[in-house]
Amino acid sequence: MIRVTVLGAAGRMGRMLVQQIAAAADLELAGATEVSGSPFVGQDAGVVAGLAPLGVAITADPDVALAATDAVIDFTAPANTLACAPKAAAKGAALIIGTTGMTDAHKASIAELVGQGARIVMAPNMSVGVNLLFSLCAKVAPLLADDYDIEVVEMHHNRKKDAPSGTAERLGQILAESTGRSYADDVVHGRVGQVGARTKREIGMHALRGGDVVGDHTVIFATDGERVELTHKASSRETFAKGAIRAVRFLATAQPGVYDMQDVLGLK
Repeated sequence: MIRVTVLGAAGRMGRMLVQQIAAAADLELAGATEVSGSPFVGQDAGVVAGLAPLGVAITADPDVALAATDAVIDFTAPANTLACAPKAAAKGAALIIGTTGMTDAHKASIAELVGQGARIVMAPNMSVGVNLLFSLCAKVAPLLADDYDIEVVEMHHNRKKDAPSGTAERLGQILAESTGRSYADDVVHGRVGQVGARTKREIGMHALRGGDVVGDHTVIFATDGERVELTHKASSRETFAKGAIRAVRFLATAQPGVYDMQDVLGLK
């Protein structure tokens, strides 16, 4: 059995993760956390997730939750991820990080844990379908080259705090890398006012927010007379949770290093 701790276990993703772990024959919930002051602290993580009791109380103390675990799944917030990741790595636990809003500096800090033997999967989106979209964009963009304008449009629920989404950002990075552009210099975040004609090197990036949308991402390749659109739409957080579970199993036999879902799914 692989013992798994879920950080942010009372959140929407956290509950889904607990459900997936409980349903897996080879996994066992080892710990669950929430922020101090949460009304769910002290409650059984299974009950909070809508299941029968699992005998694991949600705690605000990460040291308690990480006491006896093989893997940690974290979809919380950058500050919490940066605080808990070193604790997990010190205990030899694998790290599955789906936290969005992580800066390059944050990611570099996490990657340093490999020096302590850490095994890490860090990905902005753990959906199988989204990672297929990543792979397709890397192949399609250089084929269409400069003849097609590239725009990325994402939409999420009205409670999402960061923009663009980590998935849209990763799409922009892939599109830039595969066409010899720079994400920092060539990505244009929205347009307003007299911005002039679109340049050929631009990669447009647009974030929409509303309702309860789990996550929609579309990459548009447009030229005179036609356009090609690659779209992924998530209707349930279950797809992200299932991807995280696959990452847990992947890291159980992986060597120390930082991996992404392309590695987990064998798409590289």
